[in-house]
Amino acid sequence: MDIVLLLLKQNLIMFLYLLIGYFLFRKKLVSTQGSADIGRMLLYVVMPIAIIKSYLVDFSMEKLEGLAVSFVLAILSLLLAIVIARLFFKKDSGIERFGVAFSNAGFIGIPLVQMTLGEEAVFYVASFVALLNILQWTYGVLVITGDKSAISFAKIRTNPIVLSFMAGILLFFLPVSLPAAVTGIIGTIASMNGPLAMIVLGVYLAQIPLKSLFTDKKVYLATAVRLLVIPALTIVLMMLFPDKYLMVKLTILIAASAPVGSNVAIFAQIYDKDYTQAVKEVCMSTLFCIITLPIMLGIANAVL
Repeated sequence: MDIVLLLLKQNLIMFLYLLIGYFLFRKKLVSTQGSADIGRMLLYVVMPIAIIKSYLVDFSMEKLEGLAVSFVLAILSLLLAIVIARLFFKKDSGIERFGVAFSNAGFIGIPLVQMTLGEEAVFYVASFVALLNILQWTYGVLVITGDKSAISFAKIRTNPIVLSFMAGILLFFLPVSLPAAVTGIIGTIASMNGPLAMIVLGVYLAQIPLKSLFTDKKVYLATAVRLLVIPALTIVLMMLFPDKYLMVKLTILIAASAPVGSNVAIFAQIYDKDYTQAVKEVCMSTLFCIITLPIMLGIANAVL
């Protein structure tokens, strides 16, 4: 129960960051362009450094085994989410298929894992985030555009999350230690991930009429599938794995139970799709995950 209360506390803190972003935009202290710039800083600097930081640990066979298990669990849980999204939403609902399949594991999952389960657990969630990004730029682009030619493997090779994952793995295996000054800078930048991500989401929320957020049935369905159906079935999936991997299972579960990923709004803008609909689903699911994530983690803690 302690871990559930801790997660609830951290969710409330994240919600306060979201409110800061909301009021900064309403008071015209942050513009749409400003939030986009912060988003790019998160994608290209803060989150990659947070991933690298998670691999700055001493090599051990136990950690290597846990890493392998986290990779397998990440693949299975992401494939499960893709299948469920396809079952609930038709082919013409590309925004929903993308948003429901891919959680906000990077911007919300990583800081929640870090604050709830500790720095060690971030080591295991990085696999999920890297695989999620690869799938977003392949399968995700396909469901958003309906055009196979839009898929760019060059963007995967140069994706900052994928590159940081590879760099982190290399640092984990190599017997090298970074200078204390460097690790200090890395730690400071990595700690910005959660607050900045939620402030950007708050700016997103401030750009849409709140009434429209609560009157769209499709938004409610996407939120329910993303926050309830997928996490519940992910728990069932994880029951197939041994108890000794509890830390790994809880880590991947938090990532898989996170709200609709904010990247769906970014991709909607890039490919000229319904950006407003994407933002509504991101914001609605982010608000409700404050309640659902602790509940799902509590259930998992009892049955896993």
